[in-house]
Amino acid sequence: MHKTSYAEGTPSWVDLSTPDTAASSAFYASLFGWTTVDGGPETGGYLRFELDGEPVAGCGPIMQSGQPTFWSTYFSVNDSDATAARIDAAGGRTHVAPTDVMDLGRMAVFTDPSGAAFGTWQAGTFTGAGVVNEPGALLWNELMTRDVPGAIDFYHLAFGVTAKTSEMSEVPYTELQVADSSVAGIMDIGGPQFPAELPPHWMIYFQVTDCGAACEKIKELGGSVSVPPTDIPLGRFAVVADPHSAFFSVMTVHSP
Repeated sequence: MHKTSYAEGTPSWVDLSTPDTAASSAFYASLFGWTTVDGGPETGGYLRFELDGEPVAGCGPIMQSGQPTFWSTYFSVNDSDATAARIDAAGGRTHVAPTDVMDLGRMAVFTDPSGAAFGTWQAGTFTGAGVVNEPGALLWNELMTRDVPGAIDFYHLAFGVTAKTSEMSEVPYTELQVADSSVAGIMDIGGPQFPAELPPHWMIYFQVTDCGAACEKIKELGGSVSVPPTDIPLGRFAVVADPHSAFFSVMTVHSP
């Protein structure tokens, strides 16, 4: 699915912070068929991953000692500064205040009250991912938290999104919605099936044609599989990590 715009409150971009951008680029190129575009010296080493000429994700070097390797989710917003004020009022914490990225757009980084990190993106000349919901592209963004009601309230105040909760395999699952369209999910990780040390975070899902084959490829490339291929009503997913321990998920869907 090609995208040229994103409604406020919709995840529009994901990027990877890594200690070795060249090695990470090689890993994801082999896994998803991505090509790499260097943003130039003015971007501080930031790279753009593309799929068939369309931007799908970003990659940048770790900026601080001790910072983990991780994937970040960015939400589209109409006004970065107004959104930052709402996030602050709702109990979030600002880590990077709204900042212009040349003429591309305006970004900021926050954590919600539970400590889950996320970013915002106010589009300039760059909108975000040009293709989603296709093999090799972003499929879904999911908040893993122990406070679902608090998360629903926070993201509603921050972005104006609404929530719809339903039963999925006898487990309540919440979808954040914009104009009655689901744009992200919330999963309760307070149950015994989740490690107590697992911190709240935004999980990123990439679509693949064969979840099992993708997991084998990930292991061949030096990555790891922490949750093996698992069937759910919508498809088959696995939680994996790249060679630098950046976690993400891959999923084969039964239908679009």
